[in-house]
Amino acid sequence: MKKLITISLTLFITLNSSAQVKLPQLIRDSMILQRDEKINLWGWASPNEKVSVRFNGKAYKTTADKGGNWKLQLPPTKAGGPYTMDIIASNKVTLREILFGDVWFCSGQSNMVHQMNIHDVTYAREIAEANYPQIRQFWIPTLTSLQGPQSDLPTGNWKPAVGEEVRPFSAVAYFFAKKIYEKYKVPVGIINASVGGTPIQAWTSEQGLKDFPALLTTIGKNKDTAYINSFNRRPTGNRPPTPVDAGMAASPKWYDPAYTPKGWRMINVPGYWEDQGIRDLNGVVWYRREITIPASMAGKPAKVFLGRIVDADELYINGKQVGNTTYQYPQRRYNVPSDLLKAGKNIFVVRVTNTNGKGGFVPDKPYCIFSGADTIDLKGYWEYKVGVVFPPVSGGGPGGISAQNQPAALYNAMVAPEINYTIKGFCWYQGEADTWQPRQYEKLMAALINDWRNKWQQGTLPFLFVQLPGFMEYNYLPSESNWAGLRESQLKSLAVPNTGMAVAIDLGEWNDIHPDNKKDVGERLALAALKLAYKEDLVYSGPLYESSAIEGKKIVISFTNTGSGLMTNDSEAPSSFAIAGEDKKFVWASAKIEGNKVVVWNDAVANPKYVRYAWADNPLDPNLFNKEGLPASPFRTDN
Repeated sequence: MKKLITISLTLFITLNSSAQVKLPQLIRDSMILQRDEKINLWGWASPNEKVSVRFNGKAYKTTADKGGNWKLQLPPTKAGGPYTMDIIASNKVTLREILFGDVWFCSGQSNMVHQMNIHDVTYAREIAEANYPQIRQFWIPTLTSLQGPQSDLPTGNWKPAVGEEVRPFSAVAYFFAKKIYEKYKVPVGIINASVGGTPIQAWTSEQGLKDFPALLTTIGKNKDTAYINSFNRRPTGNRPPTPVDAGMAASPKWYDPAYTPKGWRMINVPGYWEDQGIRDLNGVVWYRREITIPASMAGKPAKVFLGRIVDADELYINGKQVGNTTYQYPQRRYNVPSDLLKAGKNIFVVRVTNTNGKGGFVPDKPYCIFSGADTIDLKGYWEYKVGVVFPPVSGGGPGGISAQNQPAALYNAMVAPEINYTIKGFCWYQGEADTWQPRQYEKLMAALINDWRNKWQQGTLPFLFVQLPGFMEYNYLPSESNWAGLRESQLKSLAVPNTGMAVAIDLGEWNDIHPDNKKDVGERLALAALKLAYKEDLVYSGPLYESSAIEGKKIVISFTNTGSGLMTNDSEAPSSFAIAGEDKKFVWASAKIEGNKVVVWNDAVANPKYVRYAWADNPLDPNLFNKEGLPASPFRTDN
């Protein structure tokens, strides 16, 4: 009998504990809910358990289904707060500091990831002055699922844009939200689901990829755990053992001030070593230089800017490591402790590791050390010595898969858990990872837009996106370009209803896939939101190609979104135009603005047929704007 009572009591406790109502990570303290729309609330409880929500003086009731899932709707609520909400089943959960405003789902790859903290020099003032408790971000960590959509996130919190808490905000999303908040003074919520270096198909659901048989086949294979395990065990090639780095094996080590350099050569910083007498080297190269520090900087904290380095680096000052970065894209900004610098000569050593392509220090970036009002330039000649050469790989195949690049994998884990959450619209900044398939991207982007709208079931929600800025070396001759091709696919995506594009062709940096200017990007997205989502009567976009007409030896181009009229942003004639005849051999063209049209010609092309504008990876001078200060989108007529 005692045993039976014990078993019954255990069963009662187990059932009672399973009856605890549970909420998804998104629904929690400090959340921002969408104003003026019906709000979905959902969660889990025991099968068939009654659930009650008390909010704003009213009670809303539902019953969990046989699987323990429950969902109900709150009626539309005007902007404001803070509110408190009670969710009651066998237990009670109280949520506080709830605001109603506008919620935007922001997604994409690294340029949407990039946080205010990464751009803390450019936006130091904005960070210091951030005091927007009604702008809040819910940051979603990198998550993947090859097995199918997930119902919840493992963690997450709503954080306000106040003081130091603004540092983890996506810079683009923050400036987007700030522009909207300053216009309407209503709370703005950002749900940020972004992962660097990821393709668009990873963000689209299996159903959304129904028109892409090859991707569906991949999704099917990825669901087979045995297949994934066998794939990940494949040999990665016949790579000989990596030799020991001579700089680390030496005694003293090459970064030690006691080390006396022998056999070092001269090299310029910044610059790639392949451009300075070193051919096709993948490996480790050490850089060394004596830097004279004035007494005014000695014994004080300082900061070192080392631009960007390809691929990884470690910085040592006077034998102590003060910073390291494991991949090529972040700008190097390292803090130097107050007890490290001394008056006179200080030994700076940088250990650079490169695995592919050109290695070294990226040009046209800041290279200096500074403290207070003192700044010392670190550019110029350094000594270098090769520590190790990586042997080439021969044979073999790929050594596994990257889950975050697989179709639907990011959708399953980072998007699916939010589709019940009522939102205002979408912001999308992605495409760099897809420049190898520019034509396919048009179809993939239309699929993504339609997929997300179908999943949220809120009608034709506004979908705002950023057209890729310029990147990579300038080409002084007309040429083909996958980056331009992808921008064209993005431009064509405007054919999908209720979409808006922020042109960013003028905001790029030739040597950085993550340009520093995130404020203009965010604010241009906000202009698109004001037009599409808030129905403001304004010009939100720069000129977009509409049509062209051949008139003798000239081509006359017409545009939409000309606003108050066309102009160039440098008071020069329009540039970056190229023209061709039937042979499609493009040459640079002369151009002039006539009203709201641009006339293009080249006297050497007697029978012009095609024209291009800003058609390059990184066009040299795309200076066509409207008088509202917004740049024209690149385009071509020969496609």
